[in-house]
Amino acid sequence: MIMKSYTYSLLVLLAITSACSKKEAKMPEDLRKLTAYVDSLKATQTTLSRQIAAAEEKLALLSPDAKAQGKEVGVTALTPGKFDYFVQTQGAVESIDNIMVSAKSMGVITQVFATEGETVTKGQMLGQIDNTLIVRGIDELKGQLDLANTVYERQKNLWDQKIGTEVQFLQAKNNKESLERRLASLNEQNDMTRIKAPISGTVDEVSLRVGQNIAPGMPCVRIVSFQNLKVKAPVSEAYVSNVKKGNKVVVYLPDLKKEIATTVSFVSRNINQLSRTFNMEVKLPSDPDLRPNMSVVVKVIYDSYSDALVVPVNVIQTVNGEKVLYVAEKDANKTVARKRVLKVGGIFDNKAQILSGLAVGEQVITTGFQSLNDGELVKI
Repeated sequence: MIMKSYTYSLLVLLAITSACSKKEAKMPEDLRKLTAYVDSLKATQTTLSRQIAAAEEKLALLSPDAKAQGKEVGVTALTPGKFDYFVQTQGAVESIDNIMVSAKSMGVITQVFATEGETVTKGQMLGQIDNTLIVRGIDELKGQLDLANTVYERQKNLWDQKIGTEVQFLQAKNNKESLERRLASLNEQNDMTRIKAPISGTVDEVSLRVGQNIAPGMPCVRIVSFQNLKVKAPVSEAYVSNVKKGNKVVVYLPDLKKEIATTVSFVSRNINQLSRTFNMEVKLPSDPDLRPNMSVVVKVIYDSYSDALVVPVNVIQTVNGEKVLYVAEKDANKTVARKRVLKVGGIFDNKAQILSGLAVGEQVITTGFQSLNDGELVKI
């Protein structure tokens, strides 16, 4: 059945071909020539189109306006600039003078003078412990001392005149001096009932209450001085040979959105076994906006170059194990992309220092560098 269908189709095809041949044979001679002429013109048109396209491409390269052709790119002229090697870490603001004041004697609080947020000076009274008995003792001793002084002065006058015995004079002198020592001791005890500010600063916390029983060592008032502030931050042991006292530091305070330039004031020589870090401290200038325990970002600059060649790190590509980038370069009257193989130094803050492979003044392609080829035409 399949063979019969195939044979039938073949007979139909031969019949159609025979009919077309007979029709072409019957076509007039002029019409045949005209058809052949049109076909030759079409072939010529195709060839000319190809030649025109090639010529236009060459013309674009040789044209004074050649820079208007090619892939659009953005460039940056390479100039020497400052480049810092640094380590960045996080820390917190601390007050060097952050003191919790405690009582020196036991007793009942009779007066509280401190209020939170108040500015106090060194020696200012913050609270008073009951000193009634001590004051009475002082008053009694003062009366006894007045009498002892009078007796001593009279005995001294008599002894100077060689009247009386030396023993009487010495007893009067000893009695007077003994009372003076007892009075001084009571005055010291009385002074211990006064809770005083050991430093000047701001009262941050008050835990005293009138009628409260207190004992030596119990916390009473916290005073914070904003004159002596510092930042304490941990640093990875990988930088133990880089971070040193005196290094320049930039402290950034995210909450205040401000930077403070300072230097490293202390570097610990001990490395924490768990975190593998060592502590570093930085002193801060007095600033009313700073608060203890405020978070900061610390950038320690341990090496700096004033005339380094620096490019954005994202323009550097890795090709066959080499670090490369492209520069825009004039070639006759056109601009082309040229590949540069680089030796890269440190990479910090999304910038890379170029040790070799580039020269000052070269136009580094910073946008549109993707998929560029060496020698490719570009438009700036």
